Amino acid sequence: STAKYFAPAMMAGFMKQHPDLEISLWVGNRAETIAAIETHHVDIALMGHAPVYVGVSGGKDSQALAYRIQAHLGTIGHAGSRVLIHSDLGVVEWKDSLPVCERLAKRLGWDLIVLRRSAGDMMDRWEARWASSLERYSTLSCVKIILPWSTPGMRFCTSELKTDLICRELTKRYPGQKILSATGVRHDESASRAKMPIASPQPKLSARGCQGMNWNPIAPWSTPSVYDYIALKQEPLHEAYTVYGSTRVSCAFCIMGSAGDLKASASCPDNADIYRRMVRLEIASTFALQGAKWLGDVAPHLLTDEEREGLAQAKRRAELRVQAESRLPAHLLYTSGWPTCVPTEEEAQLIAEVRLAVADILGISVGFTTAGEVIARYQELITLRQAKGKGE
Repeated sequence: STAKYFAPAMMAGFMKQHPDLEISLWVGNRAETIAAIETHHVDIALMGHAPVYVGVSGGKDSQALAYRIQAHLGTIGHAGSRVLIHSDLGVVEWKDSLPVCERLAKRLGWDLIVLRRSAGDMMDRWEARWASSLERYSTLSCVKIILPWSTPGMRFCTSELKTDLICRELTKRYPGQKILSATGVRHDESASRAKMPIASPQPKLSARGCQGMNWNPIAPWSTPSVYDYIALKQEPLHEAYTVYGSTRVSCAFCIMGSAGDLKASASCPDNADIYRRMVRLEIASTFALQGAKWLGDVAPHLLTDEEREGLAQAKRRAELRVQAESRLPAHLLYTSGWPTCVPTEEEAQLIAEVRLAVADILGISVGFTTAGEVIARYQELITLRQAKGKGE
């Protein structure tokens, strides 16, 4: 199998002694057998010269991935298209990220496709989500106020602004073809990524008669192997690593960033404006960027006196909001098909009281603040849901 993963530890040591060689090594253990099975369809696609797209972020993993795939495609005589693709998240990105991708493309001799969400960047998406949350709460289209941020369990930052954009672009460029979309996902990055296969079908690459696969060929590589390989290629790293000491490159202030990486990002003057803009959304919404961890606490010296006071008040208001909403019984909270029942008179009165409390905490106006209005609204929502179901 030509597309088996590239035995990182063995490969890195061997290549230090033989930097002129590009090799694919593997030893016969269970993990590698699984890898061979997972990449069987990748092999078939490569034999058919399927187009290969490498997603690049400016980070070390995508740099190593791009070089390794270029070498591998050359070794097997792949004659199909190979392109780097970068989804630009806008002002939340490190300023060095796109230049790193551009330099990488130039050194490889590949084209670089840069995509951007037409409806606005990642920060626009978060701010629009908060505005929508307020509107939905005002009209009792949700029972609890909805946070503006993406979360580890709801990563629309990745799905909407990266995966969806990239898959649409790929199927538009190569209708009716098999497509390989390669990423620098690695197993030791997180518990969830440790479970990700070397290759898997990508349903979002099935439009326009296409058949597509996600391909994560360096998934088994360790972090030292990645750095060793980049050093062998003499590829300059992103300034986030070399100047500011970050361990990862993603958004400047990622929803899953470590405390150390957030501090590293805050130490970069280029990131000060987006830091303050994100903290202002924390203040307005009373929702911390990372659950109970407030971005505003990472670098308070970058905030104005007014913003620091606003953050302190936001924390107090957040506690009051949580206390108010904790009064709602579990069976009235959101679940699939919400609302599933009409509240009793007593429950409706409680909902109305909580809504008034939350509105006061957030400084907003809301409707449906009496028991009768709440019951009528629930009846209306259930009728609308039933009518929609019949329409389907």
